[in-house]
Amino acid sequence: MSRTIHWFRDDLRVWDNPSLRAARDRAKDPGDVLGVYILDEHSTGIRPLGGAAKWWLHEALNSLREELGDRGIPLLIRSGDPQTLLPALVADTKADRVHWSRRYGGPERELDAGLKQRLADQGTAAHSFAATLLGEPWTIQTTTGGPYKVFTPFWRALSARDIAEPQDAPAALGDLSSASARLTELGVPIGDVESLALRPTAPNWARDWHEIWDPTETGAHRRLKTFVEEEADSYHEHGQYPDATATSRVSPYLRFGQLSPQQVWDAAGGITHAESKTRFRTQLGWRDFSWHLLYHFPELPTVNMRAEFDSYPWKGQQDDPETFRAWTAGRTGFPLADAGLRELWATGNMHNRVRMVTASLLVKNLGIDWRAGEAWFWDTLVDADAASNPVNWQWVAGCGADAAPYFRIFNPERQQKRFDPDFRYVRTWIPEYGTEDYPEPLVDLQESRQNALADYATITGKNT
Repeated sequence: MSRTIHWFRDDLRVWDNPSLRAARDRAKDPGDVLGVYILDEHSTGIRPLGGAAKWWLHEALNSLREELGDRGIPLLIRSGDPQTLLPALVADTKADRVHWSRRYGGPERELDAGLKQRLADQGTAAHSFAATLLGEPWTIQTTTGGPYKVFTPFWRALSARDIAEPQDAPAALGDLSSASARLTELGVPIGDVESLALRPTAPNWARDWHEIWDPTETGAHRRLKTFVEEEADSYHEHGQYPDATATSRVSPYLRFGQLSPQQVWDAAGGITHAESKTRFRTQLGWRDFSWHLLYHFPELPTVNMRAEFDSYPWKGQQDDPETFRAWTAGRTGFPLADAGLRELWATGNMHNRVRMVTASLLVKNLGIDWRAGEAWFWDTLVDADAASNPVNWQWVAGCGADAAPYFRIFNPERQQKRFDPDFRYVRTWIPEYGTEDYPEPLVDLQESRQNALADYATITGKNT
């Protein structure tokens, strides 16, 4: 008898899942493949999910359970320490092999390596597979054998590769009831997604999100298909406009692995406009670049990649709580930024252009540390990604690898005129705009810009 546990983490899909497919290929009977998800909120260094991502995870797990069930594979749900729970599940289910998709954060890699050794010590083989990036971080190197720190040459190297074609979903393995009965015989409970307590209760700020999102694997494929067939050809022209329907909105599906980057890359081949296709695929490349950086510089979620910024006089949110609260609430007096922050709270999403504007406003005009804004995005974005989120914040702040020049400060008023000139986006999210109920600007843009540039000159010895 062979029985394989596939440990799901950031690969919550049945299509194009090499680890799950390999488990199915060695199976003969119902119950020979078991899916397991373990909510891990306490392992050292592994960042607990934010509230918006937890909501998405709840829905994604229910969707995954249905997809697996249609193929005769149970999904066991647990919460706690994987280093204890997974070996215990192996023993209880009499599994002889464990599969998982590789992770690339420092603490995650350390945990997986230790767990692989622990399983080996008890006579169980553990096999890991590539499933979440176009190219694994150690396979893309500079000519001197080091990591890339600049996106353009990284992208040149990555895009020159042959990207693997997506795999089909595994064939059904009998009836789910037969597999469940075998677990019952072994005295192994399946577990309930509700027991993870992932959804908000009071207040239920996500009560309308089902009208906005379809956090299922089927929804992921539907959204990608709609984008490619109906919207993507205008991506090069309208993708920067927050009120346009020219962005893919597939980032949360990538974040939770309901789509693989290979699936998205492959689907993008159907975009007929060449520039739109290239720009869209470049976004996949930036995602890979972020994970490349995190793999090689695991401290980047909290540490400036450019050390000179360690002495930059940013304020913590506790130093100016009223300003930070005004920013989070979308009441800064700069309508484009405020609209984005209100969209974020209402939907768990914000247009990428507006993300840059809001981040620049917080860090360079309001003078608040990028880590405070990064933490807010982590808690409120459904696509909050352990690599992309801090990399993007460091890029805007000027302290990261391949960062925007510090003297590039997004002027929210100019961005408004360029990307929302008719205020359609603003009026969608700020009904009181233009009335006395809308606040005055928190800062003078020109004065705060000059202050930021002066502080930059102080820490670098350079004038801009």
